[in-house]
Amino acid sequence: MAAGLSEAAQSELMLRCEEQFAKLETLQNKIILCEPDFCENPPEQAVNRLMATEAELKQWLTMEPELLASNSEVLLQAGKEEMLKLCSELEMVVSCHEARRDQLRETKKVEQKWLEEKKQALDAANDHVKRLQTEKGKLSEHSILQDTKAKIHKMKVYHERLMESLGEILEKHVPLPHNESSTNKKKKNITQELDEDLISLNEILEVLMNKVLNTPHDPYVTVDNTFWPPYVEMLLRYGIAVRHRENNFKIRLETFC
Repeated sequence: MAAGLSEAAQSELMLRCEEQFAKLETLQNKIILCEPDFCENPPEQAVNRLMATEAELKQWLTMEPELLASNSEVLLQAGKEEMLKLCSELEMVVSCHEARRDQLRETKKVEQKWLEEKKQALDAANDHVKRLQTEKGKLSEHSILQDTKAKIHKMKVYHERLMESLGEILEKHVPLPHNESSTNKKKKNITQELDEDLISLNEILEVLMNKVLNTPHDPYVTVDNTFWPPYVEMLLRYGIAVRHRENNFKIRLETFC
């Protein structure tokens, strides 16, 4: 600061500094003399120092600040240096704020881009929901009924095919019973006439299945003369049908799980 001052101002400033240093040295000597070398109660000493510091702070707060010097040239130079220091600190603050601002701008761009993408995804989802609702509204009760009928018809066709395949297999491997040949007649000399009303094994299975579907509470079928006994015995032996517990002339289709 003394570089831009005149000789008179520099002399006054140096004199003022020497006076302040002399006062400071005097105060330091007084503090050293007042402090004891050893204290038997350190906590008490700490409390005393705290009270003294608080009293000194109150005194400094009540004191009116003194001018550094009465010379206007010294005051002007000190004010310039203080202003330059303050300007430098403010420039550093501005620089930090500008860097922070740029960083926030970049963050804002990223967040805006993310928000735009989310809005586009939300709009696409809303459009899809509206389209589904429109398609759902177009489906009338008539179309639903027609679709159900088509499914039922498809199941009936599939059932008929299964029954036809079952009938072909049974007709091939389990044919209808016939009268015994003439060779057996000669051997036994007995003519065994079979009832012409006998039904095939396929028809017996159909009767049992229809009975279960039509009257599930009473699935038993009475065995009459149209049921060939070997067929009935085969169904019972292989677990396809079961007898009634109280009536041996009634059978039902076994429950398959």
